[in-house]
Amino acid sequence: MKKHLNSNELKREIGLFSAVVLVVANMIGTGIFTTSGFIMAELGNPVALLLCWVLGGIFALSGALCYGELGSAFPHAGGEYVYLREAFGRLTAFLSGWISLIVGFSAPIAAAAIAFATYASDILPLSADFKYTLTLAQINILTISPITILAICAVIALSLVHYHSLRAGSRVQNALTIFKISVIVLFIAAGFFFGQGSIAHFKGDFSWASLFQGKVAVSLIFVSFAYSGWNAAAYMGSEIKNPARNIPVALFTGTLIVLVLYLLLNVLYIYALGANQMSGVLEVGAKSAAYLFGSYIGKYFSTAIAIGILSALSAMILTGPRVYYAMSKDRVFFKIFGRVNASYSTPAFSIFLQAAIAIVMILTLSFDKLLLYIGFTLSLFSLLTVLGLVTLRLEKKAPIAAYKTFGYPLTPIIFIAGNLWIVCFSLFSKPITSIFGLITIGLGVLVYFCFSRKKRSRQSDR
Repeated sequence: MKKHLNSNELKREIGLFSAVVLVVANMIGTGIFTTSGFIMAELGNPVALLLCWVLGGIFALSGALCYGELGSAFPHAGGEYVYLREAFGRLTAFLSGWISLIVGFSAPIAAAAIAFATYASDILPLSADFKYTLTLAQINILTISPITILAICAVIALSLVHYHSLRAGSRVQNALTIFKISVIVLFIAAGFFFGQGSIAHFKGDFSWASLFQGKVAVSLIFVSFAYSGWNAAAYMGSEIKNPARNIPVALFTGTLIVLVLYLLLNVLYIYALGANQMSGVLEVGAKSAAYLFGSYIGKYFSTAIAIGILSALSAMILTGPRVYYAMSKDRVFFKIFGRVNASYSTPAFSIFLQAAIAIVMILTLSFDKLLLYIGFTLSLFSLLTVLGLVTLRLEKKAPIAAYKTFGYPLTPIIFIAGNLWIVCFSLFSKPITSIFGLITIGLGVLVYFCFSRKKRSRQSDR
């Protein structure tokens, strides 16, 4: 077994189509099928909800255009970790990798697995009676139920698929994503042409001034979670063919496709349910299908959504380990996570680490807390990454890239300003969740200095 895990190189096996699919798969998943109900609970107005999704899409497209230049200049595994290392040094880079491990991938994997299990429970004979909760000082520490067990099984199964080989994993990924997009397009078309919805659901008092309130910024945390994944191809820089061209094209094309689908889906949700019926609902996709076509068809749609969420889950399990691999290669993380399986050319131990953390989160955290925690922290580091692009440009430190950011400098300004707005309002509106995000960053600083001290002591012993 040992000799199979001592290779250190990743192979360029991903073409443009698979790279676009990877972006779409990462983005379309848990968020669009679960967050609209929470956003409606915050805003209470269908027009405000749609404008939030438009704003989130503009921020994501701006980010994709900026990351395209960074991916073209630095076509290596690791994405943000590599870009921040080049712009701001190893500490900031390590923190982004640390956040990717805990917040960027493991937490969204946990959230996606819970969402998959919740939708699947509509059609699987899972017992609702069995549930064990461990509490301490009236705080839920751990929950074991049919939902959490099914979620854990999904994480383990897909982790084993992506451990086996990149090619096999990509094929599974492509098939799941094509199925998911086909279902979404069919659902949108059938919903508008044959569904039992109402145009009256779009009525309601709307004020433009309401867009500058804290509730919109909090709603954008949910939206940013749903759009997260637009940078997926950047993490696979060492495995994408012709990366200088294909990374920017994949990021922009994938994000644009998702933006259009998200807007159409949210219009359909409102058409089906209206503000009151949507508010606070987790399974908003399945509930919309039931209202549009009846409960019988709704169950079939729950099955389709569950399979679609598996696509996003699979994409994150595929992408995340490349960050920990890059950190290990830079000797700021355990050496074992930089090893590549010689037979399958996959970062095996990084895949297993990510799965273990996701399983712990499935057992210990609730879905809505996961979303807020993820959205706040990821917004902070994507903001820093685009700021890094500006820094690299000003200091002329980056290699000449085949692609330059369209609309520069307006594009990065839009992205930085939008995410800064989200981060600042999150600190005021949801301080507890934001504090947990800051604590995670603080722990990352401690871990980094532990590795740095260990590295210096090794060098002094030589």
